[in-house]
Amino acid sequence: MGKLALAAIVSSWVIPITIIVNHIVPEPYMDEIFHIPQAQQYCKGNFRSWDPMITTPPGLYYLSLAHIASLFPGFYCVEPASSFFDICSASILRSINGVLAVICSVILYDIIIHLKPALGDRKAMLHAVVLSLYPLHWFFTFLYYTDVASVTAVLAMYLASLKKNYWCSALVGAFGVVVRQTNIIWVLFVACTGIIDISLMYGKGNSRTAKSDVSIEHDFTYATSAKGLNLKRRKSVKTVNTAEHSLPRINASSPSLSSGLVDEIWAVLLTLWHMKWELIISFSPFLMVLMAFLVFVYLNGSIVLGAKEAHAVTPHFAQILYFSLVSVLAQAPMHFTFTHAVDMFQLFWRSRPLSYIQMFLALIAGIFSVHFFSVAHPYLLADNRHYPFYLWRKVIMAHWSIRYLLVPVYMYSWLSIIHMLGKVRSKLWILAHFLATAAVLVPTPLIEFRYYTIPFYFFVLHCNIRDDQHWLLTGMLYVGVNIFTMLMFLFRPFHWDHEPGIQRFIW
Repeated sequence: MGKLALAAIVSSWVIPITIIVNHIVPEPYMDEIFHIPQAQQYCKGNFRSWDPMITTPPGLYYLSLAHIASLFPGFYCVEPASSFFDICSASILRSINGVLAVICSVILYDIIIHLKPALGDRKAMLHAVVLSLYPLHWFFTFLYYTDVASVTAVLAMYLASLKKNYWCSALVGAFGVVVRQTNIIWVLFVACTGIIDISLMYGKGNSRTAKSDVSIEHDFTYATSAKGLNLKRRKSVKTVNTAEHSLPRINASSPSLSSGLVDEIWAVLLTLWHMKWELIISFSPFLMVLMAFLVFVYLNGSIVLGAKEAHAVTPHFAQILYFSLVSVLAQAPMHFTFTHAVDMFQLFWRSRPLSYIQMFLALIAGIFSVHFFSVAHPYLLADNRHYPFYLWRKVIMAHWSIRYLLVPVYMYSWLSIIHMLGKVRSKLWILAHFLATAAVLVPTPLIEFRYYTIPFYFFVLHCNIRDDQHWLLTGMLYVGVNIFTMLMFLFRPFHWDHEPGIQRFIW
């Protein structure tokens, strides 16, 4: 019942806003001018056609064909269509993202229930609704972009992995890569975190018994009941029925991020050695996806498909700093509270003098990143339709000193993220999340906040924040931002002197 209610709630805003957007903006806009004609070529059966300006693979177009095929019989009954192509309009193509947004909300709900079964259906639904309102995800539900399909595929892959269905997980992950090629990083992240969780539980089991053949439970954080991992050699382990059972993790009294990290790495290495064949068999589907991706990159000569000059890999380390601030601001009611600040200060104070050294090194790294690796992409500087254009011009570049003065804010943001994750996740998991986020964002020269959505979701889903008040305030924040951005998009159009047509503000 919870899933149906959640789908109804999300549909209650998806359907009317989709109708309004299609009525006011019926023609393709921004990147849609590439995606929609390409999808329409596929509707004609012209699969050899390809727009060289499109950078992502055709996964969204394949998904759109399946979506339109499911609608075609109904459309034919209402008004006979002469061909399949007749219903491949911009509004119908956009509607696939509305369907995916509803599916994504249900996947979010399932992940939350799986990770936190003691949370209860009502709170899990609240969390899923709020996360479905996340502005960068919400806005692109109503346009024909790859973002919603990409997020949905990655989260579905992760859910299947949590349920230990690794073949299904890898298959969905492969499709996610076909939607957006950078999702290969999240395929590897899901596989690595699965191995990390198994390894730490294996080490934990060996500390209690001398037997080496132990069944590993993948549902580690909030274990209730689970079937064991499909390994050749295993014995059953009693499932721990508690909402707070978890792997070795950073807690409030942990002296530092590095404390215990070496032990966790050693535990993983030992498990990889003792269970190498079992792990290879279980996670081989992910290796197949990786090998197929490497073949694609070799044959294509690049990660991106088209417009390679404008999307060349560029070391842009400032991206991970921007990500931390955007993510913390998106959860402001949870990060900028007096209790949270005191908690972080106490942890910092107990960890001295090591914390002083860590903060000093982080400060140097932050200053180094913004000074040498802040990239001002030509698209960012020239396109005043995007909000990052104004943030760059009016905030970061308002004075030469501002980008350096923001470094402590970035440091606080990352420290807050690590602190929240550290209450429930292992240090190695946090490191894997950071590295995956960096691998996705650092090579990207263009500042696009929508690229932050997937790492943001992984971060929030694994934070143990249960206060309804904080979630309600966050939901109100999202609703306010969404109303503002949609009103600006629909009702504040403007014109360029050098180019005809109506321009609109967009993320």
